Amino acid sequence: MKVGMIGTGSMGSTLLDAFIHFGALQPQQLFISNRTIKKSLALSERHEGLNVCRNNVQTVRCSDVLFICVKPLQFPSLIQEIKDDVRPNQLIISITSPVQLAHLENSLCCKIAKVIPSVTHKVGSGASLVMYGSRIEENDKQFLHDLLSSFSKPLEIKESQARINSDFSSCGPAFMSFFLSKWIDAAIEMTGSSREEVTCLASEMILGTGKLLTQGGLTPLQLQELIAVPGGITAQALLQLNHNLDGVFHQLITTTHHKYDEDVKELDKLFGRPEIN
Repeated sequence: MKVGMIGTGSMGSTLLDAFIHFGALQPQQLFISNRTIKKSLALSERHEGLNVCRNNVQTVRCSDVLFICVKPLQFPSLIQEIKDDVRPNQLIISITSPVQLAHLENSLCCKIAKVIPSVTHKVGSGASLVMYGSRIEENDKQFLHDLLSSFSKPLEIKESQARINSDFSSCGPAFMSFFLSKWIDAAIEMTGSSREEVTCLASEMILGTGKLLTQGGLTPLQLQELIAVPGGITAQALLQLNHNLDGVFHQLITTTHHKYDEDVKELDKLFGRPEIN
């Protein structure tokens, strides 16, 4: 199986590294192209045997499966560039949330899927969100599931739920890191604690919490109840957090969904089709 990748920026290179590091693919199976060839060459130095293509059309021609890892508004021009070289039996996978399956199925003759990855794949963890177009067959689903299972937990979702699920799986690590950063800064400012020590404690806490919620079978509410003894320190602090954060997460979801809707509407225009509801 030959797998192509157009776009080797932050998330594209994360996927490529995960494919190789966790044994899903050998470098010799991968064909890549990027707007800045220096990035592709740097990856080929890191992974001996990786195939660097001279342009995107060559990547398409060399691949059975193709991941497109470019920014949303770059898709229409890229599709125009490669569409005449796409084959009906190819599987093309977008990793860009606002680009709809319908955008690609109306523009290309091949099988289409969408995968929303996470930076957590760097350490062989996290969920990868998977959506399938109308031409996908069961063997395509099995191939993609097996490929992604090497470093993530693939979850098939409805495309209409892509944004809210991405808030947790893809954006979530940044949101949680922001919360921790603010907490750590406050601890240092108020107590003079060592940043290195507090950061280590916070990181280990996040790791252990994740295991309790996955391997330990606890829900977030059950975990709070397990720790927060009535009238105790944790319970008092949770009351304060509940008061101060009232409405914050509704605003967060409103913000991410508003940006997503803006991008989809712009892509509708660029792809020359009516807006998708």
